[in-house]
Amino acid sequence: MKHYDYQDRFKELYDKSVQRFRAGETDASKWFDEDEQAFIAANGWRLQDFFDYAEDNVGPGEPSYEIAQSIEQVRRDYFLHMQNGVPSANKLSPDELPPKPAALDGIEWLPRIIAKAKGKITGELCDDIMYSCGGDRKFLKTHDIHPAEFLRVVWANMENDQGIIDFVKKRSSAVPA
Repeated sequence: MKHYDYQDRFKELYDKSVQRFRAGETDASKWFDEDEQAFIAANGWRLQDFFDYAEDNVGPGEPSYEIAQSIEQVRRDYFLHMQNGVPSANKLSPDELPPKPAALDGIEWLPRIIAKAKGKITGELCDDIMYSCGGDRKFLKTHDIHPAEFLRVVWANMENDQGIIDFVKKRSSAVPA
């Protein structure tokens, strides 16, 4: 696998996904040839990620390509440098996520998005879970946090939820009412 231009190839696959979804093709398993699927897997990504980005791009119009790419860059970095290119056998199912209204230190959605972010970073989200879905985007916008920035904060605090809470509270306090 070539590493220098992986972002260019990611963009090609992202654009292809949006075009296919816009054309009414909703089976992501048919969107990519064998070489493209191997490239996706070699970077720690999922076909489902491309489907989710395409669906949300065509629907609500976000996340943008730039946000999707920055999210997947964090995943790729963790996969290649922390997991040594070996995918996790664990999968987080939707019923293992904290409920949507659950709060941590008074901040609704925070327990849920922390669990999703950890699953995204480690490649343990099942296909029914999307990091940076509409609910996540609302949370991140409310607290003025970029989706990839949140992943990096979670990565730096994988065993320290208080560090994540402190970051969110600090960022939230700077957001004008």
